[in-house]
Amino acid sequence: MISKNRIRFINSLTQKKQRIENNRFIIEGEKMVNEAIQWIPELIESVYVTSEFEYTSSNHSFEIEEINEKELKEISSLTTPNKALAICKIPENKNIDSPLILCLDGVQDPGNMGTILRLADWFGIKDVVCSKNTVDCYNPKVLQATMGAIFRVNVHYVDLSNFLSETELPIYGALLDGENIFENHYECKGIIVLGNEGNGISDEIKKHVQQAITIPRFGEAESLNVATAGAIILGAFYR
Repeated sequence: MISKNRIRFINSLTQKKQRIENNRFIIEGEKMVNEAIQWIPELIESVYVTSEFEYTSSNHSFEIEEINEKELKEISSLTTPNKALAICKIPENKNIDSPLILCLDGVQDPGNMGTILRLADWFGIKDVVCSKNTVDCYNPKVLQATMGAIFRVNVHYVDLSNFLSETELPIYGALLDGENIFENHYECKGIIVLGNEGNGISDEIKKHVQQAITIPRFGEAESLNVATAGAIILGAFYR
């Protein structure tokens, strides 16, 4: 049986401040927990599962506690809890050494953030570098949207202006007045900057962009979702 103190602690991890202070985050759902067991078992602190949970890996070198549905609802942030919840340590920062890097300047929507991390995982991009005002990648809604990509992509929160000023890689920025990405060929080497959903790339970060790129519009839509734009741009780079 989970103690009230433990329930309060787990519930507190839905808040960014508590995640930072405790260096912990939570993941939920049978698929996500099994993905964590497969990819980051060394970061898992404890797992809470119902009797219906099915393991896809035998790597159980961490605390496992079987709970009932009522207890799972008490610690879950999901409307419909799904068999499991795990508490994980936030990984230590790693060196940024990918040949192609995604940079996010003020992306705020958790769904967009999660989808962009899935895109990075799909295209084999190991590093996503974020401005400090980008949504927290350990936000529960972001984690759900990543569908496990969070375990295979390194997310870094930095002073983005300083980072871009120090890199030797070419810097591309997704802007409305850029060159048509379908009329040029790009090497899979450099930094691709994606901006905020409403305001795009900030003026401070635009100063570092060496090549503005754009997705040409053929219809009447005013704009593209930032995650959708990221998918099209990455497709063009890997073409």
